[in-house]
Amino acid sequence: MSALTITGIDLAKTKFYLFSTHEHGKQTEKLKLTRFQLLHWMAQKPQMTVAMEACGASHHWAREIKKLGHQVVLLPAQHVKAYQRRQKNDYNDAQAIAEACQHGTIRPVPVKTLEQQDLQTFLKMRQLVSMERTQLINHVRGLLAEYGIVLNKGATELRQKLPELLEDADNGLTDVMRALLHRQLIRLTALGDELEWYNSEQKKYVRHDPVCQRLLEIPGFGPLVSQAIKSWMGDGKQVLLGITKRGNAWVRSMLIHGSRAVLFRTGGKTDPLSVWVNRIREKRGFNRAVVALANKLLRIAWVIIARHEVYSPVMAKN
Repeated sequence: MSALTITGIDLAKTKFYLFSTHEHGKQTEKLKLTRFQLLHWMAQKPQMTVAMEACGASHHWAREIKKLGHQVVLLPAQHVKAYQRRQKNDYNDAQAIAEACQHGTIRPVPVKTLEQQDLQTFLKMRQLVSMERTQLINHVRGLLAEYGIVLNKGATELRQKLPELLEDADNGLTDVMRALLHRQLIRLTALGDELEWYNSEQKKYVRHDPVCQRLLEIPGFGPLVSQAIKSWMGDGKQVLLGITKRGNAWVRSMLIHGSRAVLFRTGGKTDPLSVWVNRIREKRGFNRAVVALANKLLRIAWVIIARHEVYSPVMAKN
């Protein structure tokens, strides 16, 4: 690395622990700073490489530290663990981060811009609302089953049937249960309205974003997948590896669902993508074909984002 000093920082809510080492591995400094002291300390130092574990707060600190002229490296937390040689504490964690950065074998996480941070926050909040609604639906369906009332899965079914159940005086529900169901109906309606707001805002964003517009041309990519892939991939400069369980679980699950939907519709089609994935399905089975298709679609998305290209069926050829 170009900088003579590598400083590993173990981030916390109030106290930050720093471990600085010379580029050849010799310890040069070890100290504890408050969050208010960190930037002042950094401003007094010559250019160095600052390493942190990638987490929610690390992108903010990375942007601020880069403004002071330092190089910032964000490392995946799961890969830093291999460098912890002694009992776990804050200073040892900071040292492990510095050594992991010094060895240079871990692929760093790109520092997010404020726009990318906003987009990721939007997606996380939408995901939370969607999960809360699903949990509420399953909870109410389970409670109704204990009263002998079985409803089909899905928000539409519950939203339509709950008012009918509340008005039916002969279904055996007690006054207490009716009062509880009424409150759950209010919550379900509120969550549905909130999710609809997120979906509406998402469509507006995708409609006006040129990157998402190009991603929408990829088979299996709707507004949610396109926005999520853009948020996760950023400018596309990171190197793509295979689809594994070590990456972003939410992005992976959406890719898999989209690929499964595409594969269900490829029977009898003669376009390059359909021919390719149908050949894999015949040789290796449906599930492996889905994963292979998800991997290919992700790589196509990377080309579209990183090289500013437009989707063409030719991209699907081996």
